[in-house]
Amino acid sequence: MLKAMNTRYRSRSRWIKLGWITLVWICISVFQFLNGYALLLQRECPLEGQSVLLPFTGSLLTGLLAGLFGGSIIIFLWERWLRTRPYGWTIVNIFVTYSITYLAVSIPTNLYYLGNQLRLAPWDSRVWAVIFERYTKLWELQSYFFWMVVVLATLIVLLVNDKYGPGVFRDFLLGKYFHPKREERIFMFLDLRSSTTIAEQLGEVRYFQFIKDVFQTATPSILATRGEIYQYVGDEIIVSWKMDRGVENANCLQCFFLVGEAIRSKKRYFEEAYGIQPEFKAGLHYGHVMAGEIGIVKRDIAFSGDVLNTAARIQSKCNDLGVNILLSKQLLDQIHPGRQRFSPRELGQIELRGKAEKVILVTV
Repeated sequence: MLKAMNTRYRSRSRWIKLGWITLVWICISVFQFLNGYALLLQRECPLEGQSVLLPFTGSLLTGLLAGLFGGSIIIFLWERWLRTRPYGWTIVNIFVTYSITYLAVSIPTNLYYLGNQLRLAPWDSRVWAVIFERYTKLWELQSYFFWMVVVLATLIVLLVNDKYGPGVFRDFLLGKYFHPKREERIFMFLDLRSSTTIAEQLGEVRYFQFIKDVFQTATPSILATRGEIYQYVGDEIIVSWKMDRGVENANCLQCFFLVGEAIRSKKRYFEEAYGIQPEFKAGLHYGHVMAGEIGIVKRDIAFSGDVLNTAARIQSKCNDLGVNILLSKQLLDQIHPGRQRFSPRELGQIELRGKAEKVILVTV
């Protein structure tokens, strides 16, 4: 189940990225054509007898091929290289693959355009002679660097989007949280068990790599259940859901068990690399928060409200009550679709530090 969900999520995410890249690059290519055509009109160049449809269609073909080929390379190769390979090696290979892709896109486009313009078959030697001549002209070099800027800008946008998490960067661009707004959200404090003991056992260097591996293993399950990673706090991940996404198919509960399944699926790796099998405990609660942009030098979207404190306090009771997951009964009552997959067990009214009223806690 875990593997299928993660595969579906990764596949869906990649196809959505590829679709957006292709659409945006088609728009850029068409804009580039219209800008050049407007410049010719402005300079009153003689255009009688010249078909506008042919170069316009060529610009559409350029954007389509560039989006499909170039977008695929960015998504399936470059993003992985930037995460796993040295930057020097990655930069050189990005430059090489970009150059190859540029030729792979521009040659078919030129064959289409020149073949129709000269009324010759694409494989005619005269068409190829004109194509080779075009590659010696300054405007072809300008086009090469123009699309290099477009490609690198696209890669940067994707990397920034990954940094903030799916959808968050879009909210930044749209200014959704420029003014604070009130939202109803679910929060899960996902904490690594026995972290202090593990840190002492591994030492700071190996412990850092251990945490990195654990978080990398847990993340696909969080994203597959439509969770947003709000913060990494030491050995803790704070996950947030918009209310409808969190209760849908009991995503907020399913997330915890999928994370555990993902960790167990790499049991052999963790035992061989660190001699430890990581395990999480979690506390969940929901309520209203104020959400808005904070910071000047480093901007971020922050949430504030009692729900975060309550979720943290609930998580801190896992050890006392001998369970791995706790949630408030108020949250459980909101979860209807998918709830039947779990067996909730009430643990009674529990006093939480800093809270005047006791909270009914449930484990599943």
